[in-house]
Amino acid sequence: MFKSLLIANRGEIAVRIIRTARRMGLKTIAVYSDADANAYHVAEADEAYRIGPAPAAESYLRIDAILDACARSSAEAVHPGYGFLSENAGFAEACEKAGLIFVGPPASAIRAMGLKDAAKALMEKADVPIVPGYHGDNQDADFLGEQAEKIGYPVLIKAVAGGGGKGMRRVDDPASFAKELKSAQREAGSAFGDERVLVEKYVARPRHIEIQVFADSHGQAVSLHERDCSLQRRHQKVIEEAPAPGMPPEMRKAMGEAAVAAAKAIGYRGAGTVEFIADASDGLKPDGFWFMEMNTRLQVEHPVTEAITGLDLVEWQLRVAGGEHLPLTQDKIPLKGHAVEVRLYAEDPAKKFFPSTGRLLRLRAPENMPHVRTDMGVREGDEVSMFYDPMIGKIIAHGETRRIALRTLRGFLSRMEVAGPKTNLAFLAAAMAHESFIAGDIDTGFIDRHLDQLVPKGPVEPCVLAVGAAAHLIGRSAVLRAAQAGSDEPHSPWAEADGWVLGGHRAETLRFIVGGENVSLTVAPEGNGWRLSGEMVGANIAVSAIMDGDGTISATVDGVRLKAACVPSGRGFILVHEGISTDFSIVDPLDVDIVSDADTGSLKSPMPGKIVQVLVEPGARIRKGAALVVMEAMKMEQTLTAAVDSVVAAVHVGIGDQVEAGATLVAFEEKPG
Repeated sequence: MFKSLLIANRGEIAVRIIRTARRMGLKTIAVYSDADANAYHVAEADEAYRIGPAPAAESYLRIDAILDACARSSAEAVHPGYGFLSENAGFAEACEKAGLIFVGPPASAIRAMGLKDAAKALMEKADVPIVPGYHGDNQDADFLGEQAEKIGYPVLIKAVAGGGGKGMRRVDDPASFAKELKSAQREAGSAFGDERVLVEKYVARPRHIEIQVFADSHGQAVSLHERDCSLQRRHQKVIEEAPAPGMPPEMRKAMGEAAVAAAKAIGYRGAGTVEFIADASDGLKPDGFWFMEMNTRLQVEHPVTEAITGLDLVEWQLRVAGGEHLPLTQDKIPLKGHAVEVRLYAEDPAKKFFPSTGRLLRLRAPENMPHVRTDMGVREGDEVSMFYDPMIGKIIAHGETRRIALRTLRGFLSRMEVAGPKTNLAFLAAAMAHESFIAGDIDTGFIDRHLDQLVPKGPVEPCVLAVGAAAHLIGRSAVLRAAQAGSDEPHSPWAEADGWVLGGHRAETLRFIVGGENVSLTVAPEGNGWRLSGEMVGANIAVSAIMDGDGTISATVDGVRLKAACVPSGRGFILVHEGISTDFSIVDPLDVDIVSDADTGSLKSPMPGKIVQVLVEPGARIRKGAALVVMEAMKMEQTLTAAVDSVVAAVHVGIGDQVEAGATLVAFEEKPG
């Protein structure tokens, strides 16, 4: 076994690999870009080496920089993690030429499965069932459109070199094909340096089921059961579980054998995942699944397999890379209970899952829950950067049954506290509680079908408004007491000069902007608390509360005890209650220059990114919801649309422009007064 390991990756996967390698007695070596100089994975490693500027193309994707770090650190082996260079055959070859052990499959296996069209042809020869479609070399747009007609709509356009939902588009009719093809090709070229695509049949009620396989250099190969990854948004997995709900034993056996046959057909070594699409229209059946692709690396969702087998897959990777035999034969692979994993992303589900950036002002997980595992790539206080994937981390729950695992995970998520960037935490908790998900009635269209229930857009709950008001009053009182004691906190959000009197008995009005709405609450002292009234909370709400030094507020609202986290943020604070993060912006009564986004007369960039398409010109009349600009941010294309009917006055950006958050992209004509 080698003695030192360099991890050519970042974030939660780097932290995950470091922990197993350290347990095995290996020296761990991290690499980092300028954006990651103070990152979690850097702090966890024994050593760390800078490899370049923040953009991945200038750091984590530079083979020469990684090899230079290996030379400087005297690393003996390299683990590529997932993403970045993990499925780059050239990187695997370069490592081997440099005398390094590559913790992954041989370059020939990566090449065999790296291009979806060639992989499907290879699998067809190995008698692995494949989805009907066109997987050839002809990339002419008209020809591909004809193939789509032959296959029959709906179809999927997929990047030949793709993965992670990038370069993938569902097309429901011929009229949309050319537009979606161009978008898929553009995104594929940006993400993988290869614009080629394939076209295949879209299965009506698809289940995304994948098989974890492992092979050693001695000719042994096994499957470690299946994972169901059907809950996706924008073709990216969000919730994964193992084993797959409703999986018949004979189908598990058939899929496992097909996956092992796929691995053996390409002389595989190490950890890999063979992904299948299954038709759930009439239940899962042994003859109702087809090969999609093989990921020649460790997967984001590998912890659910570890939970149901009790195995450490990174340890298996390292042992196989060191020349050892597989630790277990097929008949000895355990299957115990059920596990569910969710991916916690910095994104806004209410805005089509648009990525979010910023500093994590609070990141706390509940303690003393032994059947829950967290794989985090960041810590409280870290920055979620525009340069990389917006995943904060993964949360995995294991139980004797699926219902127990779901209940455990649901409880954990409801007690988690995240504030700063927008996240999908509440969305994940809602999915865990959805009756169809609990019943196992799932497919890849689940999120789209139930989006209104998973991302409620109703007004903020009166109890949350009441707790927020109490938090503001307590915090402001604390600032006043501190000032009387000689402490100076001029930048506190509680330090508002609005005429409130400590210990006074008169009623006053508190004004906030919450969820984009102007909220006014009348507050009158009552006993040890207050009585609130207002349009958003009704006639009268009695509230009393205390807040500890860590910002945890314990409140009683009309006789109901509640707990929440209160985190100062700008000119306000963020209240986190049952996993839901609510921004309270405190309104200065002397500030009359408050306008909503819809009234600014322009489209502004919601985050830093690159302009890849401009869809309007000056003078164009547009309708609400019309696509205006396409930008690439955090590895995905985002289409920005019009908030209201208007006329374009000016376009301030062009294709290829890099823009900052808040930059004006398109200006609209002023409405007549």
